[in-house]
Amino acid sequence: MIAAFVGGLIIAGALIWAVQFGMKVRDRELPRPNPDEQPHLPDGGPTWESREMREADEVPHAEGKERLMPYELHSSGTRTRKDQHRRRWMPGSSGSFGGGGLGGH
Repeated sequence: MIAAFVGGLIIAGALIWAVQFGMKVRDRELPRPNPDEQPHLPDGGPTWESREMREADEVPHAEGKERLMPYELHSSGTRTRKDQHRRRWMPGSSGSFGGGGLGGH
């Protein structure tokens, strides 16, 4: 019983020390920003997402070279598709497993 009491005192002391240490660390941190220093919406209002159809931008062939260097590659792995028409799925056209239709018996 004495060991349990001593163990409890050690745990309580460690918790008190941890709280005091956390308070000292917090006092050394930079102060929190004032409400007028908080981020705010741009003058033009909120920005909206843009949607566009993308297609793979193929890696060019290294003609006559051993390999391509990073500066010879494009900055993105995709590019804007020329045809921006979004193809919609039509019921009965095709589906998972290439079957489509109403399903067989």
